[in-house]
Amino acid sequence: MRAAAARGRRQPRPVRAGARAAARAQPPPVDLAELTGLAGFLLRRAQLWVFQDFFRTLAPLAIRPAQFSVLAVIDANAGLSQNALAQALGIERAGLVRLLDGLEARGYVVRIPSLVDRRSHALALTPEGRRALVRMRALVRRHEEQLIAKLGRGQHAALLRALAAFAQSP
Repeated sequence: MRAAAARGRRQPRPVRAGARAAARAQPPPVDLAELTGLAGFLLRRAQLWVFQDFFRTLAPLAIRPAQFSVLAVIDANAGLSQNALAQALGIERAGLVRLLDGLEARGYVVRIPSLVDRRSHALALTPEGRRALVRMRALVRRHEEQLIAKLGRGQHAALLRALAAFAQSP
């Protein structure tokens, strides 16, 4: 200690253990600079919240957003081809094959050889897939209500309108 004082350095003040723990628990806020004014950044942050809430809400069924989307579209379009499904949802073909393999293994989806094109398959939900989709839809409604609670009904409706413009453009 004397050596440090002799060199002109101040000695660190002892910090209580409780103060150290509080300092670790409360990090200072981070200035995000211009990021808070960029739509892409805010959309990504919103997507993270939405996906985390979706995973949490649908955890009992172990379903991911892409799996739910695939099941919902197949349900609405019986006999849809894998290629048409991939294009409609913007999923790469290889990724869709893996998704369908997993859903087929769970007994939710069947691939039926197409009557029109022997190289393609028509997709259909199994009875178990339809029952599971009913349970999923109930949880997805709960998830959407949680988003509405966070935003308010008016802002939620406005957000859907704004995002629909992007969903319809190439």
